[in-house]
Amino acid sequence: MTEPAERQLKQAIAVWTVGLLTYLLAVFHRSSLAVAGLAATDRFGISATQLATFTMLQLLVYAGMQIPVGLLVDRFGPRNVLIVGAVVLTLAQAGFAFADSYPLALLARLFVGMGDAMTFICVLRLVNTWFAPRRIPVITQLTGVIGQAGAIIAAIPMTLALSHLGWTKAYLLAASLGIVLVFALALVVHDAPGSRSIRGPALSVSEIRHSLGASWEHPGTRLGFWMHFSTQFSATTLGLLWGYPFFVRGEGQSRQMAGLLLTIMVVAVMSAGPVLGWRITVRPWHRSTLVLAILGSIVLVWTVVLTWRGDAPLWLLVLLVVVTGVGGPASMIGFDLARTSNPPHRLASATGIINQGGFYASLVLVIAIGLILDWRTPGGGNDYPASAFRWAMSFQYVLWSIGLVQIWRYRRKARARLRADDPELWAELSRVTPTTASGQ
Repeated sequence: MTEPAERQLKQAIAVWTVGLLTYLLAVFHRSSLAVAGLAATDRFGISATQLATFTMLQLLVYAGMQIPVGLLVDRFGPRNVLIVGAVVLTLAQAGFAFADSYPLALLARLFVGMGDAMTFICVLRLVNTWFAPRRIPVITQLTGVIGQAGAIIAAIPMTLALSHLGWTKAYLLAASLGIVLVFALALVVHDAPGSRSIRGPALSVSEIRHSLGASWEHPGTRLGFWMHFSTQFSATTLGLLWGYPFFVRGEGQSRQMAGLLLTIMVVAVMSAGPVLGWRITVRPWHRSTLVLAILGSIVLVWTVVLTWRGDAPLWLLVLLVVVTGVGGPASMIGFDLARTSNPPHRLASATGIINQGGFYASLVLVIAIGLILDWRTPGGGNDYPASAFRWAMSFQYVLWSIGLVQIWRYRRKARARLRADDPELWAELSRVTPTTASGQ
């Protein structure tokens, strides 16, 4: 490797590292309510449905902003959008620390979702700009899985901080981390080699509609959307809100063990990501097959847990969080579909479209679980019986069924589109000769 190439690689790693730390902090802020759910019900005097509204609002804002953020990144560059996102996250988490009423807390979580929405797409855009194509799938997976360490920080350490420092000091301490990252982003991150900030062309309303329409029209983008939709929501819902109450009230585990189970899930996410990134690099034709296999495993283990007589044994709950956690990096395979199905100038907006899938599914599930828990809990209140959680968690089958049908449907269409657009590449990926491919 020549000296300029080595220097550029070092700079790429520095840019990625700062962006990655910003995403890690965003995941921490996103997940910080997961272990504070029971404390929030006491602080604000709210029901399960009202508690679910925190995460519902945060997810709704996050998912709804994915396309606008993608367009902003294409227009103003990832560096500027990432800095704004870090500032918004810091101020929102500080506001949540001081919130003493339910409406103020909701407002703070709204802005947490807004700042969170501005991070991941920006970091992926930096990865696609700074790294060679052969490295992008693995770096993308590493971005997602290392970023999930933010959920580990939001599990055991945040539980201890809430216990020893109290609500306000714990959340203020978390918010203060953002100040350091804002300065790091301003000093280190460049949009591209040799360019601190890159601006794209201004887009009219008609051009925006055409760009988004072209991205969504491609079956590869839709396949990526439904992959993300189907594999992410179970782990996201457990990690963001309902995992802790489910393990404590639904499966009879201690609070410490519930926190440990959520930590194990995040470790599973981080361990599986690089393996899946390597796998789709060497076997890109089998990306959807791999997702279907992982999704089938998640459904199978959840079925065993929900049909178990009495509390599920600890070993089975560990298996549950491990298998469910693998769904996180599996959902990121959808972003590789965005990369290979769209031209570079549409990459951020196509990524935004796909990134909506899992969060919309998570939003629906979070709301459904809260409503079902209130419905199945005798006399109301927050003392949810185990049977109520079994009813509530069974709603996942509705979403899994939709996702499985759509993945199967669009993987056929995506392969047919590739065969029509580039028969030689189709032949290479499907391991048949061009002559055979043209005859099928």
